[in-house]
Amino acid sequence: MATEFGMIDPFVSGQVRESESGERIISYGTSSYGYDIRCADEFKIFTNINSAVVDPKNFDSSSFVNLKSQVCIIPPNSFVLARTVEYFRIPRNVLTICLGKSTYARCGIIVNVTPLEPEWEGHVTLEFSNTTPLPAKVYANEGVAQILFLESDEVCETSYRDRGGKYQGQTGVTLPKP
Repeated sequence: MATEFGMIDPFVSGQVRESESGERIISYGTSSYGYDIRCADEFKIFTNINSAVVDPKNFDSSSFVNLKSQVCIIPPNSFVLARTVEYFRIPRNVLTICLGKSTYARCGIIVNVTPLEPEWEGHVTLEFSNTTPLPAKVYANEGVAQILFLESDEVCETSYRDRGGKYQGQTGVTLPKP
């Protein structure tokens, strides 16, 4: 289904567990019943340098520092936004659920992603929360979460595209929109 409908780009039709140089990595690609997504090398690190109030209706983008790197260090008890390497196109009869990978969870790094609704498309914005009192690493171009696909035997009545969803077609790391 992924290749037939162009759901995931780029699509890896197996599970990758080591880099081209033979180094072990956190796996990505097709899994038993889902797809392990990768984090791109674009990060927005939360900072309180401006002492802004976090307001989802009026978000201050100066609350983040931009970083392009293969590794991102998340400050203790803080979070980072990133995006997937993969661009998704969800069919009208499919809903996805995203779960963080246990490798990160066991280190106190929680990955949060909302469901990908029918007919949504774009890069997925990822949130990494460091729940520990220590700095924590996130690796670009390695697996960070698993997308599970739920296919319905009927198409939905109203899709994300039909509603004119505000995050439709997003590219890059996308901040909250009111």
